[in-house]
Amino acid sequence: MWMNEKIKASEVELTGLNGEDIGIVPTREALAMARKLKVDLVCTSLMSSPPPCRLVAAADAKKEAQAAKAKSSDRVVKVKEIRLTPNIEEHDLDTKKQQAARILQAGNAVMLVVRVQGKEGAAAKVLLEDLVRELKEWGRAKTGIQVSGKQAAVQIDPVA
Repeated sequence: MWMNEKIKASEVELTGLNGEDIGIVPTREALAMARKLKVDLVCTSLMSSPPPCRLVAAADAKKEAQAAKAKSSDRVVKVKEIRLTPNIEEHDLDTKKQQAARILQAGNAVMLVVRVQGKEGAAAKVLLEDLVRELKEWGRAKTGIQVSGKQAAVQIDPVA
């Protein structure tokens, strides 16, 4: 978002404080009008010629700039899946736990999936509960542990 003197175009398509269309005005004149009304001149897009600009109250312009910055900093959180078995060895479990912790520290979510055969559902649920407890420093469970058919799963989101 470009404001006031940062607008380099020679003329702008100006919109007033209440949304009224003022028309195409030289940038110097638009800046003078903004100073006179004690507001900011905000350019909404540089893709057209002349660029559309509007007069905005100073506090509103700062809020809009912060909202635009916050929106651009939002990043897509990826969900990485880690597969386990209920009768996993201690060393392998530690490796999977470290891998999950690294993923959570990087800001991504982890889906822990335990493949179940026969009556291993209870063991899989206990394993996932232990992992969620041990990973609580880096993330918290988004969903409860879901045991269905051939797998038990839980998603852990990173702590913000």
